[in-house]
Amino acid sequence: MSTLTPKVPTFGLGTFRLQGQVVIDSVSTGLELGYRAIDTAQIYENESDVGRAIAASGIPRDELFITSKIWIANLAEGRLIPSLKESLHKLDTDYLDLTLIHWPSPEDQVPVTEFMEQLLEAKRLGLTRQIGVSNFTIALMKQAIAAVGAEHIATNQIELHPYLQNRQVVDFATANGIQITSYMTLAYGEVLKDPVIQQIAERHQATPAQVTLAWAMQSGYAVIPSSTKRANLQSNLKALQLTLSAADMAHIAGLERGQRLTSPKGIAPKWD
Repeated sequence: MSTLTPKVPTFGLGTFRLQGQVVIDSVSTGLELGYRAIDTAQIYENESDVGRAIAASGIPRDELFITSKIWIANLAEGRLIPSLKESLHKLDTDYLDLTLIHWPSPEDQVPVTEFMEQLLEAKRLGLTRQIGVSNFTIALMKQAIAAVGAEHIATNQIELHPYLQNRQVVDFATANGIQITSYMTLAYGEVLKDPVIQQIAERHQATPAQVTLAWAMQSGYAVIPSSTKRANLQSNLKALQLTLSAADMAHIAGLERGQRLTSPKGIAPKWD
């Protein structure tokens, strides 16, 4: 179990691939059920709809934790902060709780130092409470740390699920006090069909999704599962109450197979 004090809420609601009324309904339902951390991104093209759902919920801003991510087109000098202000406008908020670099600049077109310094400046200006990175390898994390200091990097949000446990990246981040946020924790639903996870779920009278999310949180990671179904949103929350045994954790650790599901051509870095 990680001894880091989490800088990012352990459990949040993801909005990847959800747009229009679909994302409004998902966020509205999530907030109604008790979710308080919402994760979006400029490239999702749903910030305005997420903002609408948040505004309609009537939940005080200081009770929420809102994350968005800067797209690669906005990393260059003079682009990052204006794009962040545009995200704030769309989300109808004065600040973000966390702003991430969504992907490193392809082929280092914009050097890591250049965009990390702008991101730190955004924090100094009060546009975002915390800053972090996403899809960063060890080499890229080293550059980000050299640019702004590890103490300013709240999280590295990476693809992480039982079939891709990314241990080298996790170990490096943890050693430097950087929290890991797991995205695609359910591997697009693939791990829910895994017999090992199904057996553990049966033993705990839980769902495979609850077991997988509990595994990630017990490993010290934050999770941001998304769903369009109220029943799933409600069910996923119950992962917070589930405690897996050391044997359960070891069985899931044994499912590692290096199966990466997200590696966009022309954008993805050279993975560890």
